[in-house]
Amino acid sequence: MISPSFALPEDGQRLVLNDEIHARPPVRLAGAQHVVYLAVRHGPGEREAHRRALGRLAQAAGAAVAPGVDHAVVTLGEGLRFKWEGHAEFASYTFFAEGGGDLSPATVLERAGWPDVAFTLPGEVLVAISIDLRPFPGDTPPPAAFETRSDTVIGGAVSDGRGWAYTDFRIREDGFTRFLVLNREMGLGQAGRIVQRLLEVETYRMMALLAFPVARKAAPEVSAMETELETIVERIAGATPEDEARLLDDLTRLAARIEHLQGATRFRFEAAEAYEAIVNRRLAELREVRIPGLSTLGEFLHRRFDPAMATCRSAARRVASLAARVTRASALLRTRVDIAREQQNQRLLEAMNRRGRLQLRLQQAVEGLSVVVITYYGVSLVGVLAKAAKAGGLGWNPDIVMGVAVPVVAAAVFGGVHRLRKALEVKEGGP
Repeated sequence: MISPSFALPEDGQRLVLNDEIHARPPVRLAGAQHVVYLAVRHGPGEREAHRRALGRLAQAAGAAVAPGVDHAVVTLGEGLRFKWEGHAEFASYTFFAEGGGDLSPATVLERAGWPDVAFTLPGEVLVAISIDLRPFPGDTPPPAAFETRSDTVIGGAVSDGRGWAYTDFRIREDGFTRFLVLNREMGLGQAGRIVQRLLEVETYRMMALLAFPVARKAAPEVSAMETELETIVERIAGATPEDEARLLDDLTRLAARIEHLQGATRFRFEAAEAYEAIVNRRLAELREVRIPGLSTLGEFLHRRFDPAMATCRSAARRVASLAARVTRASALLRTRVDIAREQQNQRLLEAMNRRGRLQLRLQQAVEGLSVVVITYYGVSLVGVLAKAAKAGGLGWNPDIVMGVAVPVVAAAVFGGVHRLRKALEVKEGGP
């Protein structure tokens, strides 16, 4: 389509690419809010079912969403909004209820009509968060602002001190992890961004940690295969030609097992690396300032989250290193086999050369005998002719004639045989 402003065709993807920077914007939040968030992990082919759930929630509120969207914000009723986001491995459902106060997560979900939709959804809940956002005009939050039964309270001043965020990262009896955000002087957009960053930190932390049990499960298998590879390499060092086929078969089976393990873990480890980067970026965007006596969210997570991610990276490196070592061992064994084969071929060629030389000598001997035999018969024929001539009155001496004919016939036969051999050699060797 020609754009009247440009007098040139406009790229069909221009609008989509430009609007990507505005995708999944934070919801602007004012006053007290109770935020209930669910991240439902689903399979690769189940995303459309969650889109249909978005449509049903919107339809119940008299709203509509465009088909195929990856995010949408819908007003469900007075003081209640709903935000949906679709991701590759999970879908997130966020409900914003104005007023906060004593609202429980179950109450907010009931008001939103979530129970009527949830039972039809595929997948499992991986993250459930309840955030209580409250205005707090004071300069210093009360010492016991966040209520918890555990001994661990984590918190910090966020947005360079414009608010405070607290949590204990514990899953309560109702299945939700609780956060408290006190808004001292954050604007509408800033409060929404802080809430969204807290939700994303917890979501991507859990998504990254999905690789941790995979790494722990793979560790014994990797150790066993490393031991097996060391044994095979030791056998290669002292192997005989008869052992090489068996060693190559063992290496091939080990390489297949490693490839299967690498294929089963690669996506999870690579996804964990990407999720970890998002967590670190969102923590940095919180711009935390320490509250005396408390660990900040970033400090707490780094102290416990980083070792788990280091374990995943170590497992991924071990699997990749094991695959590379098997490749090198296979190359070493193939080199040995190739060298042995070259030596065998060289011995075969030498034997063929010896046989060729013997055949040449035999051929030369046969040619000599052939010359003698043919000469003998040729001279005999000359003798018969000489005797016939003597009987006819020519007076030839057959013995003298035969004696003179011997060198002549021998030379003629030798020359003929020699020319015939040369002609055959030229024919076999090509022009």
